[in-house]
Amino acid sequence: MPRRKRQANTFNLSFLDIMSCGFGAVVLVFLIIDHSIEIQIQSVNADVLSEVDLLEEDIREGEEGLVRLRNAISSTDLEIVEAQGRARVVTEELDRLEALIASLEESDVSETTDLEALKAEINSLEERIQQLREAAEADGGQSAREFQGEGNRQYLTGLKLGGNRIAIMIDASASMLAPEVVNVIRLRNQSSDRQRAARKWVQALDTVDWLTAQLPTGSRYQIILFNTEARFALPETQGRWLEVANSDQVERAITSVRETLPSGGTSLYNAFEFLNELDSKPDNIFIITDGLPTQGRDTPRKNTVSGPARLKHYRDAIDKLPANVPVNVVLSPMEGDPMAASEFWKLAQNTGGSFMAPAEDWP
Repeated sequence: MPRRKRQANTFNLSFLDIMSCGFGAVVLVFLIIDHSIEIQIQSVNADVLSEVDLLEEDIREGEEGLVRLRNAISSTDLEIVEAQGRARVVTEELDRLEALIASLEESDVSETTDLEALKAEINSLEERIQQLREAAEADGGQSAREFQGEGNRQYLTGLKLGGNRIAIMIDASASMLAPEVVNVIRLRNQSSDRQRAARKWVQALDTVDWLTAQLPTGSRYQIILFNTEARFALPETQGRWLEVANSDQVERAITSVRETLPSGGTSLYNAFEFLNELDSKPDNIFIITDGLPTQGRDTPRKNTVSGPARLKHYRDAIDKLPANVPVNVVLSPMEGDPMAASEFWKLAQNTGGSFMAPAEDWP
């Protein structure tokens, strides 16, 4: 049977053509949409990165501000500590003044009597000053050496410079570097030259220099340096009194004192006991110091010492002083030692000596 010939269907071809065009249109639309989304994403990413950069810059500025704030807080804390230190000093001074007022109020002497006594004492002192000035003018040229200071503050009124055997004792402990504890610690960690140039120590050295310049030429003297131990300014003169008339020896003693570096604590007990090393006892003593001792005869076990303990060390020490010998005290007060001035003043009064606290610009 003959095979029938298949005829082409026009509808099928048209459908395929339509489907192809539709698919192509869909692909074209997809490509257009995808490209638009990619552009939008890139734009969004650029905006986000800009925001991130801005945020990072804000963070850096915030960290810098935090550092500045911490520095400001540290500076404020330091100022607070300094203010507290000054407040303690003021409080101690107020306590001392209140104690003085209380002691005056307990006195049985009337105010009028006190006033009259003070006036009489002032008149007596003025007469004494005039006598001393006249005596100084009459004895001009009697000193073994000269001391040239600055300005007109070259004198210490009232110090009794007489005697045949005069002991000059200078405190060479670390506290002689400065009147404040914090500055003592600071200077103690600096060079030797800076320590020797400390204002308080230089004033003590100038005081020794001035005293030796005022000694009568016919007298004898000895210079003793002390901290926890004591020694003669010229070790080769061990136990001997030196002649004031020997000006070269006086200069060598002063040079030795100026080469000394303040260090260690203070033992007045060992210093006063050291006077026994001399072949005969002194008949006039000068002490240049800044406060009560920090130890007694032996080295303390602790690194700190209380006010009552310092007072006990002091009272134990003065028992070692030779009897019936005037003690003259030149005090450069130390911070945190309010009892020193009154105790040394009483020592000077009880022994017939003098007490002085020279001005900062002396001599």
